[in-house]
Amino acid sequence: MVIPRASTQFLRKLAKGWPVVAVTGPRQSGKTTLVRAVFPEKPYVSLEDPDQMEFARKDPRGFLSRFPEGAILDEVQRCPELFSYLQTRVDAAGKMGMFVLTGSQQFGLLSGITQSLAGRAGLLQLLPLSVDELKKGNREVKNPDTLLYQGGYPPLYSRRVSPVNWYANYVMTYVERDVRQLINVKDLSVFRRFFKLCAARTGQLLNLSSLANDCGITHNTAKAWISVLEASYLVFLMNPHHKNFGKRLVKTPKLYFYDTGLAAWLLGIEDAKHMAIHSMRGELFESFVVAEMLKARFNKGLPSNLFFWRDNTGNEVDVLIEKGERLTAVEIKSGRTVTEDYFTSLMKWRRISGSSGKQYLVYGGGEHYTRSQVTLLPWNRAADLEM
Repeated sequence: MVIPRASTQFLRKLAKGWPVVAVTGPRQSGKTTLVRAVFPEKPYVSLEDPDQMEFARKDPRGFLSRFPEGAILDEVQRCPELFSYLQTRVDAAGKMGMFVLTGSQQFGLLSGITQSLAGRAGLLQLLPLSVDELKKGNREVKNPDTLLYQGGYPPLYSRRVSPVNWYANYVMTYVERDVRQLINVKDLSVFRRFFKLCAARTGQLLNLSSLANDCGITHNTAKAWISVLEASYLVFLMNPHHKNFGKRLVKTPKLYFYDTGLAAWLLGIEDAKHMAIHSMRGELFESFVVAEMLKARFNKGLPSNLFFWRDNTGNEVDVLIEKGERLTAVEIKSGRTVTEDYFTSLMKWRRISGSSGKQYLVYGGGEHYTRSQVTLLPWNRAADLEM
């Protein structure tokens, strides 16, 4: 059974307003399954196929002539030569939703769109499954530790495979191969160490110098490798909010993983029981909640509007949701029992900023109620936040 995706409606909307539709996101996030389900009438070609890729590179005009009504072109960043020919085709045809492109690397797909298909392509970013998608697909996970450990990649819910085995194969066959395509990594074991060190820093301020020193690489190499992980939709950086409320602000971004299952595997977490007692559980829980908020935005075709706030005296709010001039503050706590200190940061934020915006506490429990002018949301309802 295919799990219905929340972005289906937006994808159909894109196809009515743009000649080219592009779906990007991490490998194995369900891009191909989604586009083939939404556009079943379109021919499908994977540019991962060596024969198809050779044909497309040597004779791009002949390759595209096979599809007079358009097609789905999978992993199209493998053949950048196609982009300019696609521009000519869609301009001549004048049809909406003619070609559907997928790609798992931002560098290749987005640079091709920017250079050749600017103004002609609508973009959807597809991340792994959200809590709501799992519920609607009858795959609901009721234990937060199980979901943190397992993550949201669709194959883990459609096959009988353990997360430990699946993620080991995922990193070896996809991540490391993509890394070799994007940058020249002489010693792959050093990159593996770097990737694991990133997992140990999820939910924390990104200190590239510390990361480089611990890994034995240069600062510039660490910066380049972070960019590769970002381009592959494995990690993302949340920037601090720019508004100064009278105190010096921290200007360093925070590092997060899009999927906690991958981060958990990199940390050596072997099951949900291990997750429950792991020292990184709080940071992984925060990463999970932030990723759920991003999924809610991306599935509607909206960019991230998430920031955090921290001043030089240690006052901090985990997430600020920016909508125009309105800021919504969100604190994230992994504990299941709410205590008074859970509200401390939000109270300080209210006092320092003078903000009258809504405030939320997303926590590891299951009740939804209001306390101390703060709306409490259970861990599996983070998408209910006013994004």
